[in-house]
Amino acid sequence: MTEKFIKKEYYLDYDVKPTHSIKLGFTTRENGLSHYPKHAFNMARYVDDNQANITQHQEILANEIGFNRNNWVFPIQTHGNKVTEITKEHRGMNIEELTDDLYGLDGIFTYDSNILLTMCYADCVPVYFYSEKHGYVGLAHAGWRGTYGEIVKEMVRKIDFDLNDLQVVIGPATSNSYEINDDIKGKFETLTIDSSKYIDSRAADKHGIDLKKANALLLEEVGVPSDNIYITEYATSENLDLFFSYRIEKGQTGRMLAFIGRK
Repeated sequence: MTEKFIKKEYYLDYDVKPTHSIKLGFTTRENGLSHYPKHAFNMARYVDDNQANITQHQEILANEIGFNRNNWVFPIQTHGNKVTEITKEHRGMNIEELTDDLYGLDGIFTYDSNILLTMCYADCVPVYFYSEKHGYVGLAHAGWRGTYGEIVKEMVRKIDFDLNDLQVVIGPATSNSYEINDDIKGKFETLTIDSSKYIDSRAADKHGIDLKKANALLLEEVGVPSDNIYITEYATSENLDLFFSYRIEKGQTGRMLAFIGRK
């Protein structure tokens, strides 16, 4: 399958055709001001970094994509499966500084225009949802906990239109070299999707898991047509020149920003 994310100076751009009214992308680690180890484009305020760097990175991205950061929304992610609707009253939350607003959310969606939904990642799976016909955009954060918690199903359950009108993009995340132990493997085996399609047992207490594939299977199970699901080939853990990787860099790293909004 042809890669649909196109690399630009600061981010990967996904061209939503045909009207181009939806802006969807994923920042890289390149061309920034942060350490990690240097010239890194960190987008997270909750890691060890100068806050002025993040503000400047936000301004750069805002200019690049044509979305004023006053219209951005950033929830406080907790690796759960809680989903909520975002409205215009939420614009600007947690952008200038982190607060208790929108705490504990790993899935957000909106039917309003001129709102940019954002979340930070460094191996977890960004899952983008959109329907130009219905003016809908959504974003989910699915690490192994969110995937096991079936957050993508929670996102779909909040949708009140025909799923044939829904498009889903599974963005850059860790590769299937990501390892889990027997206990976590056992948790996934309790789900109704076939674990043999996304878990590869390699040795005692070591199993590779393809979180992108798992989320695609969950989406299909809840009624999203497979032809409406796109999975990128980009893997955060396989390209440290382009991406931060929490697992590979042992937590001492920055974060990329996934974003989606409708103009």
